[in-house]
Amino acid sequence: MTEHEHNSHSPLSRRSLLAGSGGLLMLAAAPGTAWASNTGVATSASPVRATGAARASAISQGTGLVHADLHNHTLMSDGDGDPALAFESMRSAGLDVAALTDHTTLLSINGLSRSEWDRTGRLADAADQPGVYTALRGFEWSHPLLGHVNVWYTGNFTDLGGSSSMSRLYDWIGRSGGIGGFNHPGREALRFNNFAYNSALREQMVGLEMFNRGDDYLFDGWSDGQTSPLTACLNAGWRTGLTGVTDEHGTEWGYPEGKGRTGIWAVENTRNGVLAAMRDRRFFATRVSGLRLDATAAGVRMGGNLPFAQGDVRFVVDLDRGPEWAGKPLRIQVLRPGTAAPAVADVIDTAAGRVTEFTVPLDLADGSWVVLRISDPAQANASPGPAGHPCNDWGVAYTSPWWLTAG
Repeated sequence: MTEHEHNSHSPLSRRSLLAGSGGLLMLAAAPGTAWASNTGVATSASPVRATGAARASAISQGTGLVHADLHNHTLMSDGDGDPALAFESMRSAGLDVAALTDHTTLLSINGLSRSEWDRTGRLADAADQPGVYTALRGFEWSHPLLGHVNVWYTGNFTDLGGSSSMSRLYDWIGRSGGIGGFNHPGREALRFNNFAYNSALREQMVGLEMFNRGDDYLFDGWSDGQTSPLTACLNAGWRTGLTGVTDEHGTEWGYPEGKGRTGIWAVENTRNGVLAAMRDRRFFATRVSGLRLDATAAGVRMGGNLPFAQGDVRFVVDLDRGPEWAGKPLRIQVLRPGTAAPAVADVIDTAAGRVTEFTVPLDLADGSWVVLRISDPAQANASPGPAGHPCNDWGVAYTSPWWLTAG
């Protein structure tokens, strides 16, 4: 059996059976944007969430904010819902970009069959409306020990029968031309072989989930003696942006508040526009709806390179969630590489609805990456790290990293 040949199967027993190429081929970009209405929700007949921040950045030009959920399941793997209802549910809930990413496991046991993969593509094509709503087909490669990886923007898919190890999966993604991301990092015991780095996949592995469902993965596994997944991934050499996802397995795609989602700064809300933004790591993770987060360091937007080895760096942060959060006290934590947990170079008090500027000295000798974490100091992190760590409060959002270079 090849990696493409899968048997048909019944969905009825899939949840009990689970033991623990994404996206359609790109379409030509179409003109139009999804943020022209300047509201916090996607264009839809009757969007549920009418609150949220405007889509235009207060500090950058040339892109607009689209709200995305890139990780969802249906009856085609271990979810409960009819896949025919998923894309419209996410659109009506206020999302601008949505993906179905059902599991691929071993020879279709509790995972996608070839016919279901084709069906996902047809559903995404029917829902996709260039310039207004982007619908993507993807899959979640699912290994019970190594971990789970989402893959988007491929014409086919692979499972554990065809790609049984991290190296084989990376080879497959490399050949496919698609992009991938590390899911709920730290949940499975081997953590992608402890994020062993593969330089050939650096540009294609674009994401690391910091929010999955209602969980903040910054310190996941800390209580069991593991290092921070963020530190492990970025210190290994990966250049992933940071995402939030609902990982929906029920029937309320897009609706539950408090679950992860991703804010993408796209030139246009099309499949090509979203792909370009993902490749540029021009996105942020959050777990509240309607949030706008944009940030620059020395004039470079999140996801970019800072072409110097040492110096004072001026950060500018645009943070807003509309009237609902106007003036809400928040903190900006400047995360830097650490051995077991991220170091915190500075903590800046701020509030929603304002632009905040501050300067932090950075040195490549201390590590190559810097991330901004937005937190609510009034709430505790349900998965805390070291005693007294500044990030033991409630995470609201993460920017994608910047990377220091030698110039």
